[in-house]
Amino acid sequence: MNYSEKLTPSIQSVKPSGIRRFFDIVNEMDHVISLSVGEPDFQTPWHVRQAGIASLEAGKTWYTPNRGFKELCLEITKFYKRKYNLTYDPATECLVTVGGSEAIDNAIRCLVSVGDEVLIPQPSFVCYEPLTIMAGATPVIIQTKAENAFRLTPEQLEEKITDKTRLLILPYPNNPTGGIMEREDLEAIAEVIKKHDLMVLSDEIYSELTYEGKQHVSIASIDGMWERTVVINGFSKSYAMTGWRLGYALAPKEICAMMVKLHQFCIMSAPTTAQYAAIEALKNGDDDIEMMRGEYDMRRRFVVGSLNKMGLTCFNPEGAFYCFPCIKSTGLSSEEFCTRLLHSKHVALVPGSAFGDCGEGYVRLSYSYSIKHLTRAMELIKEFLKELQDESNS
Repeated sequence: MNYSEKLTPSIQSVKPSGIRRFFDIVNEMDHVISLSVGEPDFQTPWHVRQAGIASLEAGKTWYTPNRGFKELCLEITKFYKRKYNLTYDPATECLVTVGGSEAIDNAIRCLVSVGDEVLIPQPSFVCYEPLTIMAGATPVIIQTKAENAFRLTPEQLEEKITDKTRLLILPYPNNPTGGIMEREDLEAIAEVIKKHDLMVLSDEIYSELTYEGKQHVSIASIDGMWERTVVINGFSKSYAMTGWRLGYALAPKEICAMMVKLHQFCIMSAPTTAQYAAIEALKNGDDDIEMMRGEYDMRRRFVVGSLNKMGLTCFNPEGAFYCFPCIKSTGLSSEEFCTRLLHSKHVALVPGSAFGDCGEGYVRLSYSYSIKHLTRAMELIKEFLKELQDESNS
């Protein structure tokens, strides 16, 4: 039997993640200094782990409601109210998911139909484009630029809209660039969004990791945008809870009801233990976020300064925990740069091209690692650049 003939064409057309392929190579090597994975090096705060442990010891291992525990939904909506002055009904406008990725997939599938177009600013997280294709919609890429601090401009947005456009994905703070959108930026694109009656998926997983006195602004807080926005967030980045696999969506009740229906039949419910831990994180985790953000900020300034000093021009990231230096001066492609650096110095970065074609000429470097780890990596990258220079001069 030719099994490929039995598979869904839209899924067949999606290529495996280039990042995953690169990670597989890294995992097969010994003694690699990796700055490639977007994962906090902090442990989940002890009081949060303790809440999960206590729930297990009490035998709380049953299924949860499809939507998530009532108390968790309440704490999520309280968090968004006090942080971003956004009001959601915990009973009808909140859904707890298995990581933010499930929430993204769920939202796309509920908001678009076959033949619709989805606008995706790039460079950005690798899942948006394939999930759009697998939903039967067409991804339309908007290439953001370093000279605009990788922000989405109203002119870029307007240029890509057609009568088939249904949804805009808004990935800020941004992975991989570290770019953010401030209130005036969001107000400008909101006018275009409302003019064309579009929906927005706002991925705010890095909302708590902004720097230089900047505060994250959710596009849902802009006038006229609450009713057309699905907010995606979670616990992985802010609370160092990547392995707990817990995210959430906030949306108007009609949209949320559809998302709950899809979640109910595909997943049923998010992990019980993780939900008990998340309740504790939201209630008592503000100081943990502040501590981690301060540490990331110190690392950010060190890495950006080091890269610029060694000649790799680096846009100043104001969010998330990534740098996106330009490596065009080396004459190497993004993949060539990362491959040669990996094999010669055992330092792992991610090719910028993995995040979209406009990421070519850049590499992603995560500073979610210890300062000792980062210091050694900077020394080795500097050595590598010197060897490239000597090679070109010989």
